[in-house]
Parts: sequence; structure tokens; C-alpha cells
Amino acid sequence: MIVSVVLVSHDGARWLPQVLGGLSGQQRPADRGIAVDTGSRDDCIDLLVPVFGADAVLSAPVKTSYPEAVQRALESLPPAEDEWIWLLHDDSNPAPDALAALVAAVAEHPEVDVFGPKLREWPSLRRLLELGVTISGTGRRETGLERGEYDQGQHDRSRRVLAVNTAGMLVRREVLESLGGFDEALPLFGNDIDFGWRAARAGHQTYVVPEAVVFHAEAATRGARTTELTGRHPHYSMRRAALFTLLANVERPQLLWQTIRLLFGSLVRVLGLLAVRAVGEAADEFAALLHVYTRPGQVRAARLERKGLWEQQAHDVRPLMPPWWLPYRHGLDAVSDLFQALASSVQDVAERRRAAKEATLAAERAAAPGLAPLQAATPERPRRGSDGEDEDDELYADSGWVVRFFTSPVAIVLSVVVLASLFAAREAFWSIQGGALSPVPDRAADWWRLHLESRHALGTGSDVPAPAYIALFAVAGFVLFGGSSGVVMSALMLLAVPLALWGAWRFLRVVGRLVDPRGLSTWVLVWGSVTYALLPATSGAWGEGRFGTVAMAALLPWLAHAALGFVDPEPDRRWRAGWRTGMLLALCAAFVPGIWLFGLVVAAIVVAAAIAISPRLLNDRAVWGPPALALVLVPVLLLPWFLPLIGTGSAAGLLLEAGRLPVASVDAAGLLTGRLSQMGAPWWLGVPVGLLAVLAIAPHSTRVPVMIGWVVALPAACVVAVLGLVQLDLPGSSTPPSMGFFVVVLQGIAVVVASLGTGALVRRLAGDDHPWWQRAVALAVAGVAVVVPLGGLVWWVGADNQFGEDPLEVVPAYMAQSALTDDARGVLVLRGSVDEGVTYRIRRGDGVTVGEDEILGLTPEDREMSALVTRLVSAPTPRVVEALADQGVEYVVVPSPVDGRIAAGMDAVDGFVQASAEDRSTRAWRVEHETSARGVASEVGTGRMVLVVTQGIAWILALVAAGPTITSRRVRR
Repeated sequence: MIVSVVLVSHDGARWLPQVLGGLSGQQRPADRGIAVDTGSRDDCIDLLVPVFGADAVLSAPVKTSYPEAVQRALESLPPAEDEWIWLLHDDSNPAPDALAALVAAVAEHPEVDVFGPKLREWPSLRRLLELGVTISGTGRRETGLERGEYDQGQHDRSRRVLAVNTAGMLVRREVLESLGGFDEALPLFGNDIDFGWRAARAGHQTYVVPEAVVFHAEAATRGARTTELTGRHPHYSMRRAALFTLLANVERPQLLWQTIRLLFGSLVRVLGLLAVRAVGEAADEFAALLHVYTRPGQVRAARLERKGLWEQQAHDVRPLMPPWWLPYRHGLDAVSDLFQALASSVQDVAERRRAAKEATLAAERAAAPGLAPLQAATPERPRRGSDGEDEDDELYADSGWVVRFFTSPVAIVLSVVVLASLFAAREAFWSIQGGALSPVPDRAADWWRLHLESRHALGTGSDVPAPAYIALFAVAGFVLFGGSSGVVMSALMLLAVPLALWGAWRFLRVVGRLVDPRGLSTWVLVWGSVTYALLPATSGAWGEGRFGTVAMAALLPWLAHAALGFVDPEPDRRWRAGWRTGMLLALCAAFVPGIWLFGLVVAAIVVAAAIAISPRLLNDRAVWGPPALALVLVPVLLLPWFLPLIGTGSAAGLLLEAGRLPVASVDAAGLLTGRLSQMGAPWWLGVPVGLLAVLAIAPHSTRVPVMIGWVVALPAACVVAVLGLVQLDLPGSSTPPSMGFFVVVLQGIAVVVASLGTGALVRRLAGDDHPWWQRAVALAVAGVAVVVPLGGLVWWVGADNQFGEDPLEVVPAYMAQSALTDDARGVLVLRGSVDEGVTYRIRRGDGVTVGEDEILGLTPEDREMSALVTRLVSAPTPRVVEALADQGVEYVVVPSPVDGRIAAGMDAVDGFVQASAEDRSTRAWRVEHETSARGVASEVGTGRMVLVVTQGIAWILALVAAGPTITSRRVRR
């Protein structure tokens, strides 16, 4: 057996003396050797010549790749019988017995063609780097080792692996040459995994020998030196090599899936790297993706070359690959690390602020000893900062409110915004309906009736519970508006924007002070709160009548503000925050149930991160209890809706929102720009918010809060990706899940992080020592930012909407009046034709009003009634007419266009009498039999009353628990 050493060097003079000393001190010396230097500018050649000899040191151009350097060495070494090549780097120092252990492994395993040593970190000498290596489906280099793991002999077992590092690889020369050496497409990184993969597919085995130890500095990987092959971007070279290796070697049936997976996985990595402000690595990741995916010819040529190496049949390498779930575990580890870093940063900030506050109090007590007892007993009010961030709280305290108002530009601007929003929403001053908004009932008592009923006289009867918001509307109608139902809906649509403005102002002010004690600039607060407040209108939810999304958008800042109490240092305040957050979350979920489901997803992620970071946190009930309480409160506070919804098999309602069905679908552009439908503002008005949110990671002072914001946005984006694949097949229609909540959440997060980043920029440029071009850029950014709320407000003032005459109401007035007298006097409305199919609905009472849309949309099809309608339009008989009467149908209406065959059949059958219609193109008939409402009569069951009473008690307890704790205040006194 002949062992030939091949050593490749490039500017490695700092490591070569130890490497050459280790090579010369081998217990089993190499038989011959050759070195290849690739354009070193240091003393590499002078160090190599005394050891290898002048004839055995080859000089190559500086851009010579590692595969080419090895090939040059093999061409200069004449072949020998049973020759093995021992590859070394100029930064890999072998232990004295390394080659002896490798040679002994060759004798023990003659069937193996490639051997590799145990790699330890240099200069630490004890940390493990590799004992064989493989690659995951996402391109990650997998070693099976923990980060920073010390060598204690725990992995000392020879075993087969996919590949070994070229730093210390001992390979049979015949195999190396038969496989074509290392791939030239991988100039520096990844050629070891690619070679091992090709060798395994060709039937050759690779073993790791833990008894052989090589110390590796990994100079190129760690950036300890730069080369012409990598420049200053080793991450780019490593990712490009990983992508190419996977696409070139993966089996053909998996190629398409692997291509798609790497594409979207790389894009997710780019977003993740941007989120942690690793802009350089994100750019490298994207550049590597573009390099590989824009050169499909290189991948195709590599696959053809590898196919030629497998003469008859390629061997299965799947046992040598890592498990499929490993990349997802790494993802969870990355999220856990991020949460840990964020938690540590927030804790450090909180400790510093607490120490500063204590120091301030101590100084005040020292200056005025007589005030010390009063200061200890009375909570300190927030102080006005030097930049006057509390101007909105104390404006000229010695002046009247009129003077304070007209001397405050902020108050004037906000008042103008509120007045303009009321003018833009002027349609809601009167009865409002159309689009996704049905007419409201005549009085709020009808909402109470709907909430209390266990069975509703709708259609052919329904057991589906009334939507959760119906109880809220009923309470608001009675308590606030004296029993009026129309005022409730008008107030919601009119005041949603001002309420959102108020909530966003409070939330942004608190968040700004948490990030920086000085808080956000007043005008940044104005921009952020106004931009968010206009979201219900600019998204298109207002103009389309999506009052569920409108209500949720108005409540969301208040919910977020309450949730900030979870980080309060006092456990009692955290528990009160849990009750407040639970109530607000229930209010939001009453209109858009998806917000509760999203809260469960976020809670699961947080719990998993907490278990990974600090399991001891789970032992402190005051830490995890308040958030858990908030989530558990939602189904309890909405019990009369939640429990029957699950019991009747209508759980699809959890993915819908308030309003008519179907729900409009939202594409990716709409999610990014905050647009729900065509009724929204122009898409370009939403682009600056996203750009500012991305740029917010640049200022150092906003890094932690911006990362928190995007960490919260990440689960929302993942849920959106999943829901985008779902189509809900309801009994009456097919609809995608509601995306209004996610549009509001993603845009809300973008506004918050953009405000934080902009506030940091304003503080940074507050001085006079900045060049003019920086101020010009800041001014341009400010101008673009102002366009968003100003343009949105101007657009809304003149925007169209879908309000007006309801196209569903085609029933003549006298029929509607008759239907109001009794549930048995229903009106059957038929649409369509015999050839294309017929749809039907039954109007009872005052028609389908707010709250009844969701009930009818989730009610299972009445097959008996559907069969009856089929017979009615195809071959009506007197028995069919009698059956209609038994179903509580008094009139049949066929709006224009009318199928002549349907009309002719009804004209000819006994039991029908033609009835008049306001529209001459509409046909109508009256049933001449006594009608009955036995199957559709409304019911109020005992079980339903129990649920309603339980709900009322739960709300009272929650309101009491969320209030201030009087006892604790008395104790402090």
C-alpha cells in the first residue's frame, strides 16, 4: 500500500509550520507527497520546499480551484499499485497517529474506498467539527453534532457515512480518478459532499475513522482569509454549492419537488436573515439562488455526467441522508434562539430602566428628605421628556381647552382627519346595506330573539347558532341607543376609523416609550396612527360592507395595548391584563373568529420556544397563566355560539367572518399592500408602508422591536400560506376562508415597525452635524410616507362603495308584508333555468338581515326541500303544491329572466294562482292551500338558556376581574 500526500495551499503561512510539523511527525509516514500552491502572496512556497522538495511543489494561478489543484497534483504523480491519496489543507494539522489509524482502517475494511478522520477545531483542539458529513433537503451541512460539542469519546465508532471532509480524506486513487475527481463546478466549498454522494451512488463506501484526528482551522469558512474564489462572501459560495449539489445529485423523481422546495426555502431564509438584520447574508442567499436557477444548463450537464458514472444501476443513498424532519427542527431551534435573544435583550433593557428609575428616586429623596414618605406611597407619574413627548397629555395647563386646541397643530390635524373620515363615511349616517352587508332588522329586540333561539325560522329551519356578534349588537342597541338597530350598524361604520385612530395612537405611544424612554416623535405618532386607522377604508372592507373586518381593525390596537400588560413586573397586573386581553380578544373573535385560532398558533409557538429556552418558566404560573387565561376566555365568553357551532358540525364558521358569503379571495399582492378587494385604494398607496417596514431594521435602536414585530408576522404569513390552499365547500356556496384579519394584522405590524424605524431616524437626524444629502434622503422618505395617509384619505372621500338597493330583495312589497305576519307565510324565490340549474331561497319575516347570513350559509341542505323544488320546476303537480304549503310557502317568485318552461308548468298546475309583481318581467304565484310552519317554527330551548346565562355570568366575572385591585392599594397605604 502506497500513500501519497496531496497538500493544497493558499496564503496559509500562519498555519503551515504546524501542519508540516504534524505531517513530518507521523508515526506511519507517507510514502511520497506533492504540494500545490495557488498564487500565495506570503511565504507558503518557502515553507513547502524544504519538506516536499522543489520538484514536488507546484505553482498554480491564484484563481485555481481546489478540484483543479488536486487534478494537477495527480497528473504530476505517476500512478502506483494500490495507491491511496491523502488530502490535506494548509490549515489542517494531523495528529501524530492520524495516518497510522487511517491505514489500519484500510486493512480492517478492504471493501471501503474512502476514509475520513475526526475533525477537531483548531486552535481550541477539543471541540468537534465533523465525524463524517451529509446534507439535508434544504442544503444544510449536517454533522450530527451539537454546536460547540467537546470531544469526550462519545462518537468514537467507525461507521459508514455519506461523505468526509477533504481535510484529511484518504481515498483510493483508482476510485478518485474513475469518478472524475472533484467537480470543477464546486471550486472551494461542497466538493466533499458532492464527491461522497457520487461515490455512494456508484457503489463505493465511505467510512469515518474516529481514531484518526485532524485539527482544522476552517480558515475560508470562518473568514480568516479571503481568496479569489470566494472574495468576502463565503456564505454565497457555500449556499451556491449546496443548491448545486442537491440539484445535481438528487434522484430524478424528486427533482421537481427539490427544485420547488429549494426555491421557496431560500426565499424564506432571505426573509429570516433580513428579520435578524443579516442583510449581507440575505443578499448572498438570494444571489446564490439566482446563480443556480438562472443557469439550468449547468445543472443539466452535471446530472448527465453523473448518470454516465452509474453504469448499470445507481445505488440507494437514502440511508445515508438525514431524516426529513431535521430541517424543521433546525428551524424551531432558530426561532428559539431568536426568542431567547429577544427575551434577553428586553430583560436587559427593563433592568436598566428599573435601575435608572430607582437611582432617580434615590436622588430626589436625598435632595428632599421630607418628601420621601410621599414618594414611597404615591406611584410616580411619567415625566415629560426633553423633547416634549407628553404634549398630548399636558398642553398649556394654565390655558382653556379652546386655546390649547388651536395652539396644538397635532390636535388640529387629528381633528381634520376625524372630520374627513366622517364625511367619507357619510353613507352610514342613514340605513346602510349592500355588498357584504345585509339590512339590519327593524329593532334590536330581533337580535335578542335571534341570540336566544336554539332553532331559527329561516329557510326550512336551522339549528346553527346565531353569530357571536349578535349578542354584542343587541346589548349596544338596548344600552346605548334605546333599542334601535340601525344606529348600531351606522355607529360601527362611522366610528370605526376614529376608534382605530385613538387605539393606534395609544398603542404606538406606549410601544415607542418601551423602545426608547423619549418615545416616538409626535408627528411619527400622527403618521402611524392615521395610516393604520384608514386601513378599514383603504383595504376595501368598508366599501364592500365587510363590517366584521372593519370592527376587528378598530379593536385590534386596543387588544394589542392590553396584551402589553403580560410583561408587567407585577403578577397582579399581569393577571388583570389576561382578563382584559381575553375580553378584547373575544370581542374581535365575535366578528372574525380567525383571530382566536391565530392566537392559539402563536401560543403554541411561544410555548415551544419557552420549553426550549427555559423550561423553568413553565413552573411560574404568573408567567404563562395570563396569556393562557386570555385564550381560554374566548370560547367561554362566546359560549352560546362556540359550543353549538361545533355540535352542529358547522366548524367551518371558525374560518369565516361576519357578513354575507362568499368571502372575496385575497392574493399575495393584496396581502402585501393591504388590499382586500377591488373596492380598496390603489395598490401603490400600500407599497411605501411595506418598504418603510423593511428599512426599519437598519437603525440599531429599533433592531429588537422590529424583529419582534416580524416574528409575530411570520406565523400569520405561514397561516395565510396554508389557508390559501383551502376552499370551504359550504351547503349553500363555496368560499375561501376569510383573509381580512391577516391583511389587517400584517399591515398593522408593518405600520408599527415602520413607525419605530422612522422615529429612530428622526432622533438620529435631530442634530446639525449631518451632511445635506442625508437630510435630503430623510425629507424624501418623509414625503413618500405622508402620501400614504393623505392619499388614502383623499381617495376615500370620493371612493365608490357597494351600498344602495339590495339586489337580493326582489319580493313585492305586499308579499313582504304578508311574510312579516307569520313564519308560515314564506316566499320561495327561484332563480335559473331547467337547463342550467335552479337555485332557491325562502324568505321569512323581514327577509335575511344582519346575523342571519352566516346561519343560512352554514345550514346543511334540506334534501327534502331540494327534491321538492326539482319536481316543481320540472313536472309540477297538485301534490307538489300541497307539499310547498306544508313547508310554510305561501308565494313563489321567479325574477327575470324567467325560464318559459318553468312558468308554463306553474301556470298549468292546480293549486297555484298567478300573483302580481312590481316588475313585469318577474312572475309570481300564490299557493291556494293552508300553509303550515311546523317544521320551521323557532324554538328557545332550555340548554340554550343555560348557555346564555353562563355567558352573562362569565362576562360579569371578567369585567370585575379586569378592574383594579382595591385590596392591594389599601395594603400599600
